[in-house]
Amino acid sequence: MTLVSPRKLVAVGAAAAAIALALSACSGGGAPKQTAAADSGGNGNSGYKIAMITHETPGDTFWDKIRAGAEQAAKDTGVKLTYSNDPQADKQAQLIQTAVDSKVDGIATTLVTPDALAGSVKAAQAAGIPLVGFNSGIDQYKQLGALMYFGSDENLAGNTVGEKLASEGVKHPLCVIQAAGSVALEARCAGVKDKVSGTENIQVNGADDSSVVSSLQAKLAQDSSIDAIVTLGAPIAMDALKAMSQASSKAKLVTFDLNEQAAQAIKDGKIEFSVDQQPYVQGYMAVTALYLYIKNGNDIGGGGPVLTGPSIVDKNNIDKILPFTKNNTR
Repeated sequence: MTLVSPRKLVAVGAAAAAIALALSACSGGGAPKQTAAADSGGNGNSGYKIAMITHETPGDTFWDKIRAGAEQAAKDTGVKLTYSNDPQADKQAQLIQTAVDSKVDGIATTLVTPDALAGSVKAAQAAGIPLVGFNSGIDQYKQLGALMYFGSDENLAGNTVGEKLASEGVKHPLCVIQAAGSVALEARCAGVKDKVSGTENIQVNGADDSSVVSSLQAKLAQDSSIDAIVTLGAPIAMDALKAMSQASSKAKLVTFDLNEQAAQAIKDGKIEFSVDQQPYVQGYMAVTALYLYIKNGNDIGGGGPVLTGPSIVDKNNIDKILPFTKNNTR
């Protein structure tokens, strides 16, 4: 597996090692608005309650990996974890406020729409509840007041895609944004465009697969100069494959993120490569870092974001990674 240099940001491997050391020292210790609890496990009941709140869109398998990592961390640390989600920014903010009002010990949240979430994040600060960001908001988390951040540098990830496409002679990639207003998705496309100036963005409704397929099919049929499609999520990549078939497009297809179907498509040569941000690790580290901060005052990352990607998955390493996608951990 090839990891791209994080440019002076903290590498996830070092952070994972720090977490492992600190844990050893402290071992005594979908649809919108869904909630689920993961009871304490391996290390007994720590007595801590942590809320995880995301902007998950129903049906996006990406979030299954976030939750799997978070729930495993809850078991390993004896934390009671509550998960909730809503793709609408104002409702996600309400969920954060609800967690504050319920006096949880810590909050882990995505910061995909920073302006809309700022008020509820500040409310957590005022209540003395530690809050960490993950997955989205790498450029805004400090300004909002989050203690730590776990995720990918999305602009760097976009640059990585753009560089690889440019090296293959691609001139006119189509970058597919499936959620309006997402700073993370916009940063990915901007990163691609930094390296391939002919990059064009298209907005689709990621909550409706048939709409995604028809929108992409129409665009490909109308513009034969599109020589690559960049999808920003694995389910959207599968929609793109259908659209490419219907439009008889010969464009290259690359994607961000993984699921079992996209991983198999990489193995079958239908997708060139994926840029994986390792969501299982994001969920695991966000919960574990909060546990360590509450219990031991640890600051994982030393004041900077902890990178979980970009990690390239292609024909060279897909055989190793494919089984893990079936386990819902990659």
